Amino acid sequence: MSKNKNGRARWRELPRNVWAVSLTSFFMDVSSEMVINLLPLFLSNVLGVSKTLIGLIEGVAEATASLLKVFSGWLSDRLQSRKWLAVVGYGISALAKPFFYIANSWGMVFGARWGDRVGKGVRTSPRDALVADSITDKQRGLAFGFHRAADTGGAVLGLLIALAVVWFAQSGSATLSLSTFQTLVLISLVPAGLAVLSLALGAVELPAKEGQARPKISFKGLGKPFLTFLVIVGIFDLGNSSDAFLVLRAQERGLNILGILAMLASFNLVYALVSVPGGSLSDRIGRRKVIVGGWLAYALIYFGFGLARAGWQIWVLYALYGVYYGLAYGTTKAMVADLVPEALRGTAYGTYNALLGILDFPASFLAGILWSGVGGWGGFGPAAPFYFGAVLALAAALGMALWNPTKGGQLQEA
Repeated sequence: MSKNKNGRARWRELPRNVWAVSLTSFFMDVSSEMVINLLPLFLSNVLGVSKTLIGLIEGVAEATASLLKVFSGWLSDRLQSRKWLAVVGYGISALAKPFFYIANSWGMVFGARWGDRVGKGVRTSPRDALVADSITDKQRGLAFGFHRAADTGGAVLGLLIALAVVWFAQSGSATLSLSTFQTLVLISLVPAGLAVLSLALGAVELPAKEGQARPKISFKGLGKPFLTFLVIVGIFDLGNSSDAFLVLRAQERGLNILGILAMLASFNLVYALVSVPGGSLSDRIGRRKVIVGGWLAYALIYFGFGLARAGWQIWVLYALYGVYYGLAYGTTKAMVADLVPEALRGTAYGTYNALLGILDFPASFLAGILWSGVGGWGGFGPAAPFYFGAVLALAAALGMALWNPTKGGQLQEA
């Protein structure tokens, strides 16, 4: 791959598979973001579901699907095939979306949400391994950063479409209506189908390497550095509840539906702009430094969410929240491939993604309890889950800064 005068890989010359996966993620996020970000408002405003139950729905949907991430990652290693497992996963998510249209109870919403997450569980680990296999280790941060930029670029477009629909259907309304939500679900089916086609037609299966072993599921084989990395990431993620609570916080602080959609678009725009330089920076100075910087930004922003007194403050903080994602999210995925043998990348991504998904359940459920309580207890109020997340982010950042992984294997540290 040719380089520019500064020695940085040109993003325009990234391999075909990186482009295909990125285009697929772009289309799927166009589809998902116009629906999923409004789902907590649909549950709360239309169906009258409590904050605690919303946290339970989000947490269980993520956690139950997460076991598939381990299996699908291992299976992609076992079959030495990444592409078609990812295509199947995207197909499942696309097929789940029409059920949001007919949902008239929290149980039906949960079923559709769970099906969507099953698709994500099937596709995520093989997809990430396909990206890692298609790029050199010195350009891995750039590749994952580019993928995240395309993903969030799709989110911006999806949110702008949602904003336009809400503007024409219920301009100025403080709550979401059933007809508006159903209209968005119907529109979302088109980019969901394009996402499946983009990967099926655009990506190529990489040939298996001769003599490469077909692995068994074994955490020991992933190595101590990787397992230590998982512990540190787990501390962070326990305080990283569903972003549904940020949407609810924005509404609680006074933003109407149009304001919330514009806020989400601002966040994704910042996320997209930071992802490529953030990933490229991790190739040059090391992954840990970039991750620590991202987690510190997260802690400060979450303290801000807890202290905010007005809707515009939530908007500004949510836009800055994109800095954390742009720096840390793609970089942590690049670091997974740095820490494990190539033959076990699918299993490693499965384990990593499953850990995050499993912790989404206690993180989101606990956030709901901290906010509004459970049973006869009223909780600590809307600010509590954000203070909790900030404290755990600081603890994880400290752990990552103090950790000194061995330089064996493929770990690249500047």
